[in-house]
Amino acid sequence: MPEIEVIAPHPTIPIASAVQYGDTLYVSGQLGFGADGKLVSGDCYAQSVQTLKNIRAILEKAGTSMDKVLKCTVFLANIADFPLMNRAYAAAFGTHRPARSAFQVANLPVAGGLVEIECVAAIKNAGRL
Repeated sequence: MPEIEVIAPHPTIPIASAVQYGDTLYVSGQLGFGADGKLVSGDCYAQSVQTLKNIRAILEKAGTSMDKVLKCTVFLANIADFPLMNRAYAAAFGTHRPARSAFQVANLPVAGGLVEIECVAAIKNAGRL
């Protein structure tokens, strides 16, 4: 039976940035926090770009990459921002097309947050992906 490996546990809240089980990586919902720990300023596009950069960094820390993402779930504070998020998403994934769901939610966990994205990815070189 595979071991559960916690990737980058959060220092102050009871979550991990990601958890690996076998050949699969589960990335917790990410928001557009910059290196200073604050939400980036700007619209949903700017927050989406940063959110996807954060996801890329987590994937790389776990030894995988954006082209191994299998599924994303996107939570938007306003579904009208979908085109802005989608533009950032398309740029981040290039020709790779993971499965995706997107929803408008009543609130995100951080004031001012416009988008949150979680994903599931295969670990590089696992199987034939």
